[in-house]
Amino acid sequence: MSAEHEYGCRIQWTGDRGQGTRTYRGYDRTWDIVTPGKPVIHCSNDPLLGGNPGLPNPEDLLLASLSACHMLWYLHLASNAGIIVRSYKDDPVAVGETAPSGAGRFLRATLRPHILVEAGADLDRADAIHHEIHKVCFIARSVNFPVEYAATYDLK
Repeated sequence: MSAEHEYGCRIQWTGDRGQGTRTYRGYDRTWDIVTPGKPVIHCSNDPLLGGNPGLPNPEDLLLASLSACHMLWYLHLASNAGIIVRSYKDDPVAVGETAPSGAGRFLRATLRPHILVEAGADLDRADAIHHEIHKVCFIARSVNFPVEYAATYDLK
């Protein structure tokens, strides 16, 4: 039987310049993610929409969440398979589109982890693990766009 569990945080808009949303260009698209007991994350919207390019936006956060969930499951499944991972770095990329109406969506994402495994590892098995993760990763199972994998490996 499945067990439900909750996640929570507070999203607090920080972009009032003194006039609220009186005019469309009169406020900033900035906010904080506040999760009790954790560091505050300052955010903005996509720079394509006038956001601060120095702050994470929702698209950045979704891609980072997808990549991090994949990594954590990869480490777990690699450990179960006897593959010793010494380093894992991912440079994921996602492609989005914006309709003439302004509505946007992700079309696809590619995770591109570079993984350092100990010599003697079964690289075919190491690579096959990526295709098992979509069955269990909370984030990957929740998105409605295709996720591809283009992993590279080094031996230590």
